[in-house]
Amino acid sequence: MELSQLRIFQAVAEEGSIAKAALRMNRVPSNLSTRLRQLEDSLGVELFLRERQRLQLSGPGKILQSYAERLFALHAEAEAALRGGEPCGDFIIGSMYSTAAIHLPAMLARYHRAYPEVNLQVQTMTSGDLVEGLIDGRLGAALVDGPLDYSELDGIELLQEQMVLVTAAGHAPVRCARDVAGEAVYTFRSRCAYRRRLEGWYAASRAPMGRVMEIESYHSMLACVIAGGGVAMMSRSMLDSMPGREGVDVHALAAPFDTSSTWLMWRRDMLGPNLRAWVALQEGASAAPSADLDIARSTAA
Repeated sequence: MELSQLRIFQAVAEEGSIAKAALRMNRVPSNLSTRLRQLEDSLGVELFLRERQRLQLSGPGKILQSYAERLFALHAEAEAALRGGEPCGDFIIGSMYSTAAIHLPAMLARYHRAYPEVNLQVQTMTSGDLVEGLIDGRLGAALVDGPLDYSELDGIELLQEQMVLVTAAGHAPVRCARDVAGEAVYTFRSRCAYRRRLEGWYAASRAPMGRVMEIESYHSMLACVIAGGGVAMMSRSMLDSMPGREGVDVHALAAPFDTSSTWLMWRRDMLGPNLRAWVALQEGASAAPSADLDIARSTAA
């Protein structure tokens, strides 16, 4: 089992397609197919299952993915150690969708200018999936709605978001969830932290949610609300970035649902040079922090 084979395996797992993975890696699909088959033959297992013209990880494939990410992290850490602790190699950042769209680009640009040797990669997903990625070792760090109370994780608070409820223009004032009881709700999947916040807002008023419509993008969510189909909760920064925002009414939320904290989280045992450099830049430091990481961390139970 070679590291190059694992990188092909990782690309196919993330893209769900040999053709897309080949395009991403600037390789021909037949080469990836051959290398992947050689890896499966050497391990004696099938790593992928075909479902609806998409490759899905099999049980053994999911196990290998977890170990592969840890091997990549160790590989990058070894390279950094041999270069005197300088950041280098792959560094995978996970992020919530809204944070990736609004706040992450400036962070990525700052980091790339300071450490061009690092191969930065970004994966966007729901908060629940981000937590799994951190614990499994597939992500070097993640921007999540926090803080998270997991014994395996540490983190720092990066920013505060103002949360708002949006309705179609001309909607009556919304002071609590009872004012929109029974109306359709547009939100992400159940593992989204903002969806759990929205559900908590309804529960606090003992108001019934209307039909829940799961939407995969904020732009589609906003378009549905503009059309008069229901309500949605999102950060004010996300709303302000989208065209069409003038077509909805914006309603303030009462505490504790009015603000959300975005945290940078990581696994305790994966605090390598790449992550230290990221933390230092976000803290406004000019160099990587010391081994003690003199920053505010989340407390673990």
